[in-house]
Amino acid sequence: MTYGELAARSGTGVPARAIGSIMGANPVPVIVPCHRVVAGNGLGGFSGGDGVESKRWLLTLEGYLQPMLDWD
Repeated sequence: MTYGELAARSGTGVPARAIGSIMGANPVPVIVPCHRVVAGNGLGGFSGGDGVESKRWLLTLEGYLQPMLDWD
């Protein structure tokens, strides 16, 4: 799901960029898997661990992304 899709589903009129900020402030990312929300043109950001590399790792671990050749 993209940030824009999540914004539309919320029905609140909150723009996609604000949804990204809200997701970035998620205090319980294990329970609310905010790493699964992506930008319309790529992965987008992520505030957990090492940023977007943590997001890439989690999505790869879950089978949503293919492993990168340089992935440790």
